[in-house]
Amino acid sequence: MKKIHIYHNIRWSRYKARVFSALHKVAMESGTVVRFTQIADTSGERKSLSEVELDYHQYPHDLLFPGSYEQVPTSKLVSTLFLCVFRSDADLVLIPGYDRPEHWAMLMAAMLTRKARGVFCDSTLYDRPQTRIKGWFKRIFFGACDVYFGYGQRSKELLLQYGADPARIFHRIQAAALPDTYNAQEARQRRVRDALSAHAPRFLYVGRLATEKALDTLLLAFHEVLKTLPAAVLELVGSGPQVDHLRNQAIALGINESVVFAGSLGQDALGDVYTRATCLVLPSRSEPWGLVVNEALHYGCPVVVSYHCGCVPELVVDEVTGFTFKTDDTDDLASKLIAVATRFSDTDQVADRCLELISSYTPEAAAKQLLAGCRFTLAGKSAQP
Repeated sequence: MKKIHIYHNIRWSRYKARVFSALHKVAMESGTVVRFTQIADTSGERKSLSEVELDYHQYPHDLLFPGSYEQVPTSKLVSTLFLCVFRSDADLVLIPGYDRPEHWAMLMAAMLTRKARGVFCDSTLYDRPQTRIKGWFKRIFFGACDVYFGYGQRSKELLLQYGADPARIFHRIQAAALPDTYNAQEARQRRVRDALSAHAPRFLYVGRLATEKALDTLLLAFHEVLKTLPAAVLELVGSGPQVDHLRNQAIALGINESVVFAGSLGQDALGDVYTRATCLVLPSRSEPWGLVVNEALHYGCPVVVSYHCGCVPELVVDEVTGFTFKTDDTDDLASKLIAVATRFSDTDQVADRCLELISSYTPEAAAKQLLAGCRFTLAGKSAQP
């Protein structure tokens, strides 16, 4: 019986917990052996957003390093993960990335022991500047892998640019980590019941308050929106290093009374804010996917999303589920916010469109995509001389 060993960077990720839980279930039902290893509990600013919620992890897994990823010395990460892969009896090893020394150590260990190897690609061509040297290393890493798992079309584009075989790319493995109490029909009913007036829209941001999220652009755009819709409100949910800067910017612009800094919220409370929001706004300069867009659509809430966000090709259909705007373009963002407030007044129809599009993005669908990629790879390897 073929064995698969999946490594993931941090246990904090609720959506991966849902996907891995679903994968464990479908693998057990099909007689496939899948082992899971989480490298660390959390990382960086995520510690301030929420604690690790173990209830989401309904699958057996090992944890190598309790605490934050950054607190583990690189030398220890390299040696530990090299030995883990080297000693593993798995036929296929999935590596959580390709840009850190420990990822290269895992790749080397898999190659030395002739294990099939796959890699998760959570980047796009828009994430950060592409350089010749980095591109050369990506080509080497991807060239040594047998299968690739990406978040969507944008990650597939990056993989193709750096030499990945298109037949070995599986790129629909995204799904929101919704509360156990979530029900699509109930979410729709609440959305319709709590619909806001087009003259008093409530724009919502959910995520880290960090530079790459372009919240300074959002505040400037909202300042322009208020000239047309003076009763509008902007709610920022989350925490991060820019909170004080953003508060001061709101005061300087004279819009602080219309901007709500809500702090971090749990999943159930997030459902409430998605329900009452006119739309979710994701203005990021860099965003591999944008799972908050999945979450919003699950609550029938349309979205206004920067073009640089990875989920745009799959989830943002202009004038259907929301709008895309030019990244860092204040005027374009302001016009799209006004448009979504005025043109999306048919709450029933908008909610139906959002829920229909997102209905196929489930942990079960993502798990089946992962398992299909693993089986495809193992079948190909076993057929080789």
